[in-house]
Amino acid sequence: MVRQPRGLTILFLTEMGTVLLLRDARPAGLLHDQAAFDWAGRASFIYGIYTAVAYFTPILGGMLADRWLGKRRAVIIGGSIMAAGHFLMTFESFFYPALATIAIGNGLFLPSLPSQINDLYHPNDARRGWAYNVYYVGINIGGFLAPLVCGTLGEFYGWHWGFGAAGVGMLAGLTIYIVGGKYLPDQGRVARHVVPAAPPPATTGQPSFCYLRSALP
Repeated sequence: MVRQPRGLTILFLTEMGTVLLLRDARPAGLLHDQAAFDWAGRASFIYGIYTAVAYFTPILGGMLADRWLGKRRAVIIGGSIMAAGHFLMTFESFFYPALATIAIGNGLFLPSLPSQINDLYHPNDARRGWAYNVYYVGINIGGFLAPLVCGTLGEFYGWHWGFGAAGVGMLAGLTIYIVGGKYLPDQGRVARHVVPAAPPPATTGQPSFCYLRSALP
């Protein structure tokens, strides 16, 4: 198996915690009251607005990261804001401000984390395409664990516990990201701990078939 930089593992684990948080930020906490307050339509509307804003703010967040903050700082600030938003969701009175807080933090976090994958590799490194596949496996694992962990806590113990667990997961991801920072790329440069790509197979000194063919009239 081709060896990958250690920084890819750091980004992989950080993304898992983020997906766990985002998938839990659905209006399930509202739906448990829909029988009494007829919130089915309202919950869908709230979720639609939240999703739209959460995927719009990365446009602005990416500009801030590129021009002022830098990718590393944007990830830390955005992730911290998102974690704070989920802990706010444990209080019913802060539900709407908490959703807004998560959407704002996501704007800084989402575009800045995966863009660091490219900086882990030297130009023309063939492992880069495989690295993005590994990264998206982390997204799928996080999406698989979200209903099992946060959903189960929400259904059996109350959605306050589910939202709180998502916040803890985000903090765990941020801790891994900060501790493993030495394996991550510096701003605009390849990380110091990059594993070089395997060299091409040695030649025998004889011209290749392609070279011979190109030399023919």
